[in-house]
Amino acid sequence: MVATNQKSEVVFKDVAKGAYSKKLHTVILKDCSLNVEAGKLTVLIGPSGCGKTTVINLIAGYERPDHGEVLMDGQPVSGPNWERLVVFQETALFPWLTCYENVMFGPTARKSISREEAHRETMMLLNKVGLSEFRDKYPVQLSGGMQRRAELARALINKPKVMLMDEPFRGLDAMTRKLMQEYYLRLFEETGCTNLFVTSELEEAIILADKLLVMTNKPSKVRKAIDVDLPRPRDWSIATSERYREIKAEALELLHAEAIKGSVASGKTEIDLKAGFEKLKTARG
Repeated sequence: MVATNQKSEVVFKDVAKGAYSKKLHTVILKDCSLNVEAGKLTVLIGPSGCGKTTVINLIAGYERPDHGEVLMDGQPVSGPNWERLVVFQETALFPWLTCYENVMFGPTARKSISREEAHRETMMLLNKVGLSEFRDKYPVQLSGGMQRRAELARALINKPKVMLMDEPFRGLDAMTRKLMQEYYLRLFEETGCTNLFVTSELEEAIILADKLLVMTNKPSKVRKAIDVDLPRPRDWSIATSERYREIKAEALELLHAEAIKGSVASGKTEIDLKAGFEKLKTARG
């Protein structure tokens, strides 16, 4: 397995970020401070449109804060870098390259290791994610789950200091999504790479996280950081534990409160939202 000893910390200090157009200025983040701990799996969750992807883009260096600081190991993030790699919501595999060539691309382009070593690590990773038999297939010939696994391998072979996961399993069917969560858990637990994972699914957030960051509505900041002190290694059997249920209840209450605020701001009635939220809690157990 491609392991990494590079474990970096990311810190937001009073970050503000807006979206601009000719007629409109929307404040997305305001006074946003957070800590993505070195060697930990931090999960970001919050209301739809609260700026979760904006946080990913700021850490990746695709965007700059309007105010405040985004730091990695105490140094300002000044632009994109292989040390901070993103796995996006939609596939970003090169369609003209095979599965094997996609994974080989990073170290080959950077010339960070010899081609022979890159080949060994590529084959090791493809075997780890169950794609060794599909090494010569093109992305269009792979299922959605296989493409996700190939993208994980393509990121990990570069040994990034921080992995940024922007709802990477969104759109997968329920069974494939659970399988991908298990693949991802095993890879994280073996590499120990610093991870920030964005999701809209609370159950997914809890099963993965060391720490859960619950965001507010826009203008957004972290409302609360919840330590997910469930033992590792994990699988979905842990969802039956009392501690899992306690964490879920705490997070649901926070998300409920933010949903109420959002409904008031948009003109919906609190009564209607409460009724819908109670149905959601009942359906999810």
